[in-house]
Amino acid sequence: MAFQKDGYPPKRTFHTTKPVDKAREKELVFGIQSVAEAIRAGQEIDKIMIYREQNFNEIQQLAAEREIPVQRVPMEKLNQITRKNHQGVIAFMSAIRYVSLHNILATIFEKGEVPLLLLLDRITDVRNFGAIARTAECMGVHAIVVPMRGAAQINSDALKTSSGALNYLPVCRENNLIDAVQYLQDSGVQIVVCTEKASQIVSNIDFASPTAIVMGSEEDGVSPDLIRRANMTIKIPMIGKVSSLNVSVAAGMVIYEAARQRS
Repeated sequence: MAFQKDGYPPKRTFHTTKPVDKAREKELVFGIQSVAEAIRAGQEIDKIMIYREQNFNEIQQLAAEREIPVQRVPMEKLNQITRKNHQGVIAFMSAIRYVSLHNILATIFEKGEVPLLLLLDRITDVRNFGAIARTAECMGVHAIVVPMRGAAQINSDALKTSSGALNYLPVCRENNLIDAVQYLQDSGVQIVVCTEKASQIVSNIDFASPTAIVMGSEEDGVSPDLIRRANMTIKIPMIGKVSSLNVSVAAGMVIYEAARQRS
């Protein structure tokens, strides 16, 4: 530790606001007219933040029509993201173009392939998401399915962590994962939920049939509603003293077992 001449450590300087991330600003569209035009143009937008003390009727209506999540936040939050003239509105742009789950599933069946899908329930860490996408693409997963709300923003960090896998692996963004699960089951796809509460271990499951693997939140795992709707639940057997795995590591182990069986 460096010391001043009088022998005491130098005083620390504390900042009341976070510095603006210049790289992140490139992934934003801000200003009332700019955000409205981005929505009208059909650009992929992960979410929109608006100043909570003001009404933005046109933007809110356009966002509702496109099912884009809107968050009402204090002005300080907007100023932390960018100090440019945002006019109380910031849109977070996606680095990829989402595809329809219905179209993806139809294409897989038309090719004569057996679907292997990955549903991510409320995984919010961008690096976890990118790492999972990288493994999924390498192991032959056909697509990742994420919820409209409560999921990691797919930005340049996610692309970088995925080592470019997100340029090849389709991502479907669904308004409701429960509805997505029901659609997949109606289409003959089994839903396999990975949870530490399961009694079956991963190697005992047949992954050779059409399958959608569900991995859950870093905080509390897969939601109870999704667990109840699963065709089966599985767990990864562990013999060490630590009883949990990082979700990206766990996903990699389950996906590998599915790929191993299919090979």
